[in-house]
Parts: sequence; structure tokens; C-alpha cells
Amino acid sequence: MQFIYFILAGVLGGILAGMGMGGGTLTLPILVLVMNVAQLTAQFANLIAFLPSGTAALFVHVKNGLVRKENLIYMLVPSIVACVGCSFFATEANGDLLKKLFGGFLVLVAVVSFVSKIAKEFKKS
Repeated sequence: MQFIYFILAGVLGGILAGMGMGGGTLTLPILVLVMNVAQLTAQFANLIAFLPSGTAALFVHVKNGLVRKENLIYMLVPSIVACVGCSFFATEANGDLLKKLFGGFLVLVAVVSFVSKIAKEFKKS
């Protein structure tokens, strides 16, 4: 039965990744909270799943002209540096701290999304 949850997490994460929203936003909470997978193990699984799905999504978005190639370097370099730094931090940090940080990140994303939506509606009026 547990494999169904893994398949569901993969499908839902793939859908979000295909839309450019980051599948880990959904995959990590499912793995950690629903399936009781350790935080670091869930992060590793998410990264492994992200490689092929992210690559496929990137090719589709490039093919459809949705990627501004001239700006990639400005995102790529800081992203790699932050990823490497946070990977070292994650291997040393307590799993409970990682859960709290990720939860805080999700709350922050929700608040920013909500506020930007309200701001757009306010500008229309």
C-alpha cells in the first residue's frame, strides 16, 4: 500500500515541476508527514526525482520559447552556490530544524503569493 503513496507523491510532484512550481513543495511534506520518511532521506529522494523531471520540463519550456537564455547565468550561478551551501548545512542540521525551516519557507511562499494576488487585484480597481 505504501508504494501507492510514493507513486502519488511522484505524480503530483511531477505535475508541479512541469508547471515550474517545484515538485518538492508537495513531495517533501508527503514523504515526511504522511509516510514518516526522515527529512534528509526525503530531500535526497526529491533531488533524485527532480533531475529527470526538471530536465524534461526545461527542454519543453526551452522548446516553447519560455526560457530567456540570456538571463540563465544570473540565476544559475547563485542557485548552484546556494544549493551546495545548503546541502552542507542540511547534512549537519537536526531533522526537526529542517522540518521547521521548510515549513516556514512554505508559509512564506503562501503569504507572498497571497499578498501579490491581493496587490494585483488592488491595482486593477
